[in-house]
Amino acid sequence: MRLLTLLVPLALLISFGVVPFAVTAKSAPKPKANERPTQVRDGLAEARLIEIYRLIGGGNTREALKKAEQLVADYPHFQLAQLVLGDLLSTRSRLIQNVGDVPAELAQAGSQNLQALRAESQLRITAIKEPPPIDSIPSQFVALSRRNKHAIAVDTAKARLYLFENTTTGTRLLADYYISVGKAGVGKNVEGDQRTPLGVYFITSNLDPKSLKDLYGSGALPVNYPNVLDLRRGKTGSGIWLHGTPSTQFTRAPQATDGCVAVANPDLTRIIATVEIRTTPVLIGKDFQWVRSTNVSSERQAFSDTLQTWARAKKPGQESTLLKFYASDFSAEGRDLGQFSAGLRAEVAKLGNRAVQLNDVSLIRWIDEADTMVATFGEVLEGEKTGRTVRQYWQRRNNAWKIIYEGAIG
Repeated sequence: MRLLTLLVPLALLISFGVVPFAVTAKSAPKPKANERPTQVRDGLAEARLIEIYRLIGGGNTREALKKAEQLVADYPHFQLAQLVLGDLLSTRSRLIQNVGDVPAELAQAGSQNLQALRAESQLRITAIKEPPPIDSIPSQFVALSRRNKHAIAVDTAKARLYLFENTTTGTRLLADYYISVGKAGVGKNVEGDQRTPLGVYFITSNLDPKSLKDLYGSGALPVNYPNVLDLRRGKTGSGIWLHGTPSTQFTRAPQATDGCVAVANPDLTRIIATVEIRTTPVLIGKDFQWVRSTNVSSERQAFSDTLQTWARAKKPGQESTLLKFYASDFSAEGRDLGQFSAGLRAEVAKLGNRAVQLNDVSLIRWIDEADTMVATFGEVLEGEKTGRTVRQYWQRRNNAWKIIYEGAIG
């Protein structure tokens, strides 16, 4: 009876977004002598929640209740787990119709938060029921170089972040996590629109959590929004980060940030400990097409051939051929094609007959109203051991690839 009497106040607190540890049905057991306390690991809380869903689906509500009680004891700020616990307590007195099946008056009082929790629940379940095919990657990752030791893909439609490891034997999925995006959704255009941008970005730094407000949780990884394509389209704003959650929240609603991508603190800690600054791409899109790496081999080879043809044209006497690779609306660091071409001609003159070699080529494709390829590579002159790192943005124009931006990034 004691568990049942907790139902109404628990449901009421959840519906308003308040989940103090004091209202959990059972406190966490104290570790025995020489016993290590429960570890908070990335993805563990969600795995435990999904196991509870499976038990409920199998009609084993008694075991589900036991596990739900322990889950909210270990993660007292995990609102969705609290909601599921409330539902399980309710099953002792009535049938449950859906997630968060609280009395009508309570549902109305906290409708916004309750709807968000239901949406979060559905997104988590869908992610488990519809995982990416084994050994597959988003089709946008045409080629990842050895310098891209890791890569991130954020599927905003599924509220999911996918963390990849890239090795000599291929690219494999390390882990995937539930995420939150902007309050107004995705497709950022202007400063303050509370939307998460869509596009190809790179992690630029790792901010010290001690310097951040509690809102950002265990840390933050800024990305380079607005990127070249964003700036060409007149998009404004800044400060788009991959960050954690406040200490009073385990996760946030699917649409809850001011435009950043938020993940649970244990998940972010894993990501921060894994990825590299400047070389880790962050693809933010929706409804990815998942393919095996071999399925993009022809696309990879075709564009690599184009890139090599461009490199071979960087020789004295071939300036006119070289400039044909550049779009008429090319721009870089405030220079139009005419201004850039003058510097390019001078650069080619200094090369003499030395060939330009390209290595560590990374190709990430982005298709929206335009078809864009973001190419990053090392450029080394024949006879030298080191060179510069170049990033180019190419676009399809009349069935031909044209460079719209070029700049050295290292």
